[in-house]
Amino acid sequence: MPLGSTDLPDGAGVYAIYYCGTFPAYAVVRCDTDPAADAQPIYVGKAIPKGGRKGGLGLNAAQSSALRNRLRKHAASINECRNLELADFRVRLLVVDDIWIPPGENILIDSYKPVWNLALDGFGKIDPGTRRKTQFRSPWDVVHPGRAFAEKLAMSPASHGFLLARIGDFLAGRPLQALP
Repeated sequence: MPLGSTDLPDGAGVYAIYYCGTFPAYAVVRCDTDPAADAQPIYVGKAIPKGGRKGGLGLNAAQSSALRNRLRKHAASINECRNLELADFRVRLLVVDDIWIPPGENILIDSYKPVWNLALDGFGKIDPGTRRKTQFRSPWDVVHPGRAFAEKLAMSPASHGFLLARIGDFLAGRPLQALP
């Protein structure tokens, strides 16, 4: 379904986001408007219910709004950035019992090796708050500027050009240079 859909389901689980736009660095992973089974996700994530990070997992995944809330945050991040369009993103999701969410995400990342998980970190970040304003902008925020909270962070030592080359190397299967 479109990532910006207002009809996102209830539940907790795992998801894969696909890019169908024209940003040149992502040409290799670009999908059609309806990702096929073999499409390459640009990002994979999980949405666990409140308390899940502290061991509060149970068998109530279908009763949570975790997926809807997490995907709405991702949609808002893309809406804020200046060089991507929300209409170019699709999402596939799976509601699963809470206990399977962390290993499910790990398996999806290992299987699909999404560029935003492994080569361009930072898409899933939330506002770090006032205590961390000295931290650098994430690589994702350097390549896709515009998120209000990221604009307040220190400039990254990794340049836009360096990160675009890193994306190219990753998608071509070449070794990645370490981030500065």
